[in-house]
Amino acid sequence: MLNLDSFYKARYVLSQVIRRTDLVQAPRLNPAADIYLKPENLQVTGSFKVRGACYKISQLTDEEKARGVIACSAGNHAQGVALGAQYNGIKSLICLPEGAPISKVEATRRYGADICLVPGVYDDAYQRAIELRDEKGYTFVHPFDDENVIAGQGTIGLELLEQLPDVDTVIVPIGGGGLASGVAFAIKQLNPKVEVWGVQAAGAPSMYQSLVDQQILRLSNVSTIADGIAVKEPGAITYETCGKYLDGVVTVTEDEICAAILALIEQHKMVAEGAGSVAVAAAMFNKVPVAGKKVICLVSGGNIDVTILSRVINRGLAKSGRVFTFAVELDDKPGQFLNVSSILARLGGNIISVHHERNDDSARVTACHLRVKVETRNEAHIEEIKKALFAEGFSIIG
Repeated sequence: MLNLDSFYKARYVLSQVIRRTDLVQAPRLNPAADIYLKPENLQVTGSFKVRGACYKISQLTDEEKARGVIACSAGNHAQGVALGAQYNGIKSLICLPEGAPISKVEATRRYGADICLVPGVYDDAYQRAIELRDEKGYTFVHPFDDENVIAGQGTIGLELLEQLPDVDTVIVPIGGGGLASGVAFAIKQLNPKVEVWGVQAAGAPSMYQSLVDQQILRLSNVSTIADGIAVKEPGAITYETCGKYLDGVVTVTEDEICAAILALIEQHKMVAEGAGSVAVAAAMFNKVPVAGKKVICLVSGGNIDVTILSRVINRGLAKSGRVFTFAVELDDKPGQFLNVSSILARLGGNIISVHHERNDDSARVTACHLRVKVETRNEAHIEEIKKALFAEGFSIIG
């Protein structure tokens, strides 16, 4: 059973390990709400996961510590366990999915852990970790379905109520549910009036679907840029706790996640990974009722794979109305592109790229296609450009 006393004990134990993360006001993310960010992406190891992992390891017996610890992770829990083991002077072995970002794998290795890469996703790494635990006698540190891990993560809930006592709503990412369970339990025990919402990626909605169907479900597959919450099946403890203490669970799309990552970079100079941005996405796109409320979005991690950052930014620009790509059919004669570019210049659209081709498949033999990518201000600016093109006789075909 979860006990609030263990949360306070965890906070005391972790005070020597973790970094204080102060709230950051974010007025532009959704002007309808008073939004604050809890930047756990700035935490030691770049993620909240260090809280649960370190507290769990601190509570092991001397015998359990002597056997060494084993864990499975998409990356962030791995670093937390590795640091916790290093801090306690014990051996650690981490099973990671083969597709885990190289940056997370190498960061885990730098904390002194041995690495075992497993084909598949988190759940496959979990199965391999259990096999190795049984074969070698390691002590297993679960990433979310463990009361001590949940207590460690729940120290964030204690901090939030101290940092913003009159908060109305807290939005928390969900993978397996350890963070959401801890934060929701702590907040509801101390102030039941505060709403706590969980957010999952639409491509990995295991907790969302389990709560809808009122039973723990295992998804056949998951696919999302938010690799830190790409979990096929929630835990037994976390399913029960989330069902009891959360006010609801919502999902966000890949484009919404990318837009949130971009907004954090541009507006707050804050780098967050996909999993760390889902709470912000939920607030930005009104997936949670935030209008007129004081809201805290938990930015849970910042260990993004920099090799995909440019793609994420491009998706985020498109979702936010900052890039407009369109195609028009033109008469194949001199001056046509000049007419299009003049409209864009007059309205302040900045041309990024142009592709012109004569299309033999067109119904009009004398026609050609022009595809243009334009930097824009927002969705309203895009609509203004569309109307101007239409008014000049151009038809947008894609």
